[in-house]
Amino acid sequence: MGTDDVRDAVLDAARAAFHARGYVRTSMKGVAVAAGVAPEVVNRYWNSKESLFAAAMRLPFDPASAVPELVAPGLDGMGERLTRATLDLLSDEQSRNDFIALFQAGASATKAAKGMQDFIERSFVDRLVRTLGVPDARLRVNLIVSYLIGVATTRYIVRLEPVASMPEDDLVKLVAPTIQNWLDPTKPLRTPKSARPAAMPKPASGG
Repeated sequence: MGTDDVRDAVLDAARAAFHARGYVRTSMKGVAVAAGVAPEVVNRYWNSKESLFAAAMRLPFDPASAVPELVAPGLDGMGERLTRATLDLLSDEQSRNDFIALFQAGASATKAAKGMQDFIERSFVDRLVRTLGVPDARLRVNLIVSYLIGVATTRYIVRLEPVASMPEDDLVKLVAPTIQNWLDPTKPLRTPKSARPAAMPKPASGG
């Protein structure tokens, strides 16, 4: 097989494995066996399972490099950067179709969804949590991811108007401030115990 044929065979095997077994249970060695090549061949093209997943699912970026690039400029403007990155990802028709196909994989849909959950958790959430350096970082990132997935789904999959046809710049102006607010370390997300209403005393028992 030529170089392109080998690469395509590995990607086909990887795509099938991620659909069938999910992200965590799929290994690069297992993909190599399914593709009929040595593990070293897979490592020659992709140096991590994340990179292989991104290629197999035709993501327009590798999270290993994309997340640091989003975080590097600092917290200022990160709400806009995260919003644009999310919209840009699903604005690509091929990437969007692959995501939809992953969640509509028939009998393997549950495993596929778990695979996507694991990928998002390990590749995006964990990386952002480690680098943000703000209180309640995981809660903040989970809120942001949930919100952005909802906006992107509304725009590109459910296609509810006016969000579906709104110019991207206008949508970013509406969404980014909410993201930025969640990133603000001066705005706590949890109410301190001292500020919570005191529990009502239990009524005295009669008798």
